[in-house]
Amino acid sequence: MRFNGHFLELAESYLFSTIAQKAAAHVAANPDAAVIRLGIGDVTRPLPPVAVAAMTAAVAEMGTDAGFRGYGPEQGYPFLREAIRDYYGTKGVELAADEIYVGDGAKSDIGNILDLFDKENRVIIPDPVYPAYLDANIMAGREIVYIEGDESNNFLPMPDSISGKADIIYICSPNNPTGSVYNREQLKAWVDYACENEAVILFDAAYECFITDKGLPTSIYEIPGAKNCAIEIGTLSKMGGFTGVRCGYTVVPHDLIFGDFKLGKMWMRRQATKFNGVSYIVQRGAEAVFTPQGLTECRENIAYYMDNAALIAQTMTELGIWHVGGENAPYIWLKCPGGLTSWEFFDKILREAHVVGTPGAGFGAKGEGFFRLSAFNSRENVVEAMNRLRGLKM
Repeated sequence: MRFNGHFLELAESYLFSTIAQKAAAHVAANPDAAVIRLGIGDVTRPLPPVAVAAMTAAVAEMGTDAGFRGYGPEQGYPFLREAIRDYYGTKGVELAADEIYVGDGAKSDIGNILDLFDKENRVIIPDPVYPAYLDANIMAGREIVYIEGDESNNFLPMPDSISGKADIIYICSPNNPTGSVYNREQLKAWVDYACENEAVILFDAAYECFITDKGLPTSIYEIPGAKNCAIEIGTLSKMGGFTGVRCGYTVVPHDLIFGDFKLGKMWMRRQATKFNGVSYIVQRGAEAVFTPQGLTECRENIAYYMDNAALIAQTMTELGIWHVGGENAPYIWLKCPGGLTSWEFFDKILREAHVVGTPGAGFGAKGEGFFRLSAFNSRENVVEAMNRLRGLKM
């Protein structure tokens, strides 16, 4: 028996597990403190009523002889794939329903899609970025090359920062954790680079629904040539509040062909072998999200979170703290005041203000000295948290 020794190369504790442990220890030591959590990016608003009604009806349907369903299609029911296709149509993106594969969330597909690629591929990962990209490739033993984001490039690294060849390129826009968003010209540069170098872009669009600037792309397929080089991964976790329900999708265009290797066909083969599909009940709820009423209800929740983000950004401006994000993303990425490290700032605001955030160092070396605050909480808690931070000696 041999085990995968690459697991030993992982950090001992996942970032958000460490945060949860520290917060729990603080609560235990300060039982009367009202801790406000602006750390992990979990939604707090209830599910859209139209989705709840659809899932309730689906549960009742499954309780009848005529409506019962067992195993569903691994790639998703046609009704949901077609609804997602039509949603892309509102962006001016034309897709076929069979280019869309329903999954149980972005994190799963971001890791599972790597099954299609040889372990010798060279992976390009922005720094800082969502740690799941890094961990999934460490587990597989791939060579990882970082491209650095910083204040000078607004945490949006470009292809000219790549040294050597790229095979797999991760792009997250709006970015988690920084909230920065690539514009069309910047994404076009990435698409051109990938096409010229026969590389594949894995485009994480988990936060596309938060983009309010009409001039910014919400899908990489708005960029000419992207269907020849990009896989896009989306989710209803943030858009529909499905973090506890689990539903997402991956788009693998028919044009994504490398020699005799058709990525869509291989992804379907992988899913049929290792995945039994998302439940019928959840998919009916997801379908409802993409109806006009569902989109309206989702946008109301998104607007609520974005108002929270604006309050956080305004507070950072008042305190003279450098920051990005908060305009087209639910995250504010700030520079730790007073020269504090990320974890020092975490400890300071937890200890003195009873507020939980996310240390930037947990997202990569270039995140050291920075900090992420999330807009996912109630308005009352965000207002209170900002009042507490205003009262700190920074």
